[in-house]
This record gives sequence, C-alpha cells and structure tokens, in this order.
Amino acid sequence: MTTRQATVTGRAADWSPTDVTAVSYATRVQAVLGDALREELPAVRRAAALVADAFAADGLFYIFGSGHSHMFGEEAFYRAGGAVRVCPVLKPAHMLHEGAVHSTVLERQRGHAGPLLDGYRLDATRDIMLIASNSGANAFPVEVAQAVKAQGLPLIAITSRRYASSIERSGPRLHDIADVVVDNHCPPGDALVPLGPELPSAGPSSTVVGLALLDAIIVEALGIQLRRGEKPEVFMSANMPGASAHNAESARRLSPLVPHL
Repeated sequence: MTTRQATVTGRAADWSPTDVTAVSYATRVQAVLGDALREELPAVRRAAALVADAFAADGLFYIFGSGHSHMFGEEAFYRAGGAVRVCPVLKPAHMLHEGAVHSTVLERQRGHAGPLLDGYRLDATRDIMLIASNSGANAFPVEVAQAVKAQGLPLIAITSRRYASSIERSGPRLHDIADVVVDNHCPPGDALVPLGPELPSAGPSSTVVGLALLDAIIVEALGIQLRRGEKPEVFMSANMPGASAHNAESARRLSPLVPHL
C-alpha cells in the first residue's frame, strides 16, 4: 500500500483515537479530491463539451440525485457564479426533508422514474442530464438513467466505480449507462476516517468531491463557450452591483422551462 493509500483508507494496525481529527479528515478528503480532479480531467472535459453544446442550443442542463445527492442539483441551480441554464430535478419524496428513512427506501425501488420526470420538459434535441449517485447501484437512479437515455438525452454520471463494483447486487450500474462517467474516487461506504474496531468510519467524501467535479464541469463548459465566441449565461451574487436586474432578466427568460424558478 502506498503512503497516499494509507492516508486515505487508514490501516487497522496503525489506528489510534488521536487520528480522529479535523486534520485527518481534511488530509484524506484533499487526497481523494486531488486524485479525482487530476485523473478525471479528460472525463470532465468530455462532459463539459456536451454541456456547452446544450447551452449553445438554448437547452438545459438537468441535474438529478436522490437522498443526499439531491444537493448536486441545488448546488448548481440559481447559483452565484453558476450557469443560468441549469434545471435541478427536485421532488421532495426523494430528498430528505419529508422523511430521510422513506427516501432511502424509495431509492432502492423501481417504478418511480416516470413520476419523477413529470413536469420537466426534457428535449433530446437540446438538453442534457447529469445523475449523481455515489454507489451507482440503487434501483431508482439507475432507472432514471435508463429513462433519460430512452428519451435520447446525453447522460453524464458522477459516481464511484469502486463502490459500485463492491456491491453484490444484480443489474446494471449507473456507470454502465452514462455516456460520460466522472469517477469521484471515493471508497466503498463513502466515509474516510476510521473510528476503531467495531465502529463505522466517519467523514463522508462523496459530496465534497462530487460537487467540486460538478462545478469544474460547468466552468469548463462556460470556457468552451468563450473559446467558441459564444456568450456564457451566468448568475451573479445578489449583493453585487447590477445583480438584481441581471438575475431577474435571466430568470424571466428561463422560467417557462425551469419550474423551480
């Protein structure tokens, strides 16, 4: 095992309660993030090219995740410094605030993709979707991925291949379906800091790493637009001069297509 691997995963023989610190978590998550940003850069660029094409066609970048992964859509939506043409797929039953336990149950069931996508005007001629699922093995995000591909939309996934491959369950994984896969390099189980014998690990990694990858895709897409001579559409922070009028005009133009505006 390399020094980097030992830093990220920990080793039982070396474990001590003094290792459970903010610094140990930060060191581990920085290592995973560094690996992901470095090794997934080609995939980030491929994903960004698809997103830039959607923006140029006046399309939308749809983003979906269930459970904690719903935060991917919220991160990119109506965001200071974020792209205007983003539509999160947000249905409360598949988030956390109306019942976290029930949302976890639903995530493992099929039959919910149709109702989830109702109310969103997906258009394969201009739109694209990203699905975030750390394990990539739960029935619901896989079913949504299949439904999106059946409609002809390009599909990006942010997931952990290593986690998906560790789960003994039949059926395809998210990374088997997506057109572009951006691997977050997070370990099975997500958590990075061992707490000792007979205790689960702590310190989740997939949101920190995954959101950085998502924002990297969006920034790269905006850069592609600039290099092609196109004008990117970006929201401003509400406290900046001129932001109110700028953001209001952007929201007015997109509100017929984005139900959450």
